[in-house]
Amino acid sequence: MHTGNVLAESPLLSVIVPVFNEAHHIDAVLERICRVAVHMELIVVDDASSDGSWEHLVALQKRFEGDPRCKWQLIRLPTNRGKGFAVRVGVAAAAGAVVLIQDGDLEYDPADYPTLISPILAGKTRVVYGNRFGCGSKASYWWHRYGNYLLTATGNWLLGGQLSDLHTGYKVFDAKLLRSLSLKEDRFGFDSEITAALFKRGEAIFEVPVSYSPRSYAQGKKIGARALVDTLRVYCRFGIRRRLQMVWT
Repeated sequence: MHTGNVLAESPLLSVIVPVFNEAHHIDAVLERICRVAVHMELIVVDDASSDGSWEHLVALQKRFEGDPRCKWQLIRLPTNRGKGFAVRVGVAAAAGAVVLIQDGDLEYDPADYPTLISPILAGKTRVVYGNRFGCGSKASYWWHRYGNYLLTATGNWLLGGQLSDLHTGYKVFDAKLLRSLSLKEDRFGFDSEITAALFKRGEAIFEVPVSYSPRSYAQGKKIGARALVDTLRVYCRFGIRRRLQMVWT
């Protein structure tokens, strides 16, 4: 994948990192982000972490203070509200022409930023999703691949899409488009809601392969049964109405 510095003078990229209890990983993640040769601002939203993540973030901001490649904003929420709420807070604070969502763990590699951003800067699309299971991506647990395949197939059928990886953590948007979407989900249902809203608009979503190193629950992975319920609830809320309209017409 291309990781050169040709995007160093491109329009500002806003990287939004929602963080909740990631003290063991957040230093490495943010250091990797700040090494990418892309003109960016980093907006980290701490969702009321209780494991020392906030103290790590404050120390890191001081370490990178003055680095012209990466401006920092730190936002701390007083109570835990969920990934969707944290991302919306970050979007409201973003100044960039392009917005990228980055999870606060080590599953995704910021070195993929140039590949993710290029289709938007080239005018090919206004939305890019990173495909974890495409050519060049790292292997994941078989049950994770199978579960993702079933959820993606369900989402595509209900919403009328044709994507390979609906639930990727790497989603990149034209900032104006993202702000025009009416998004209300506070927790993991946000990822499904944003995809459903884009499909409803008829927005073309461009997929590119990205590196992916899945972590276990022992390593801090937070996706569980509640996320599955939220995903299916959102898909049904958007998709069943669509399917019924197709039958009626």
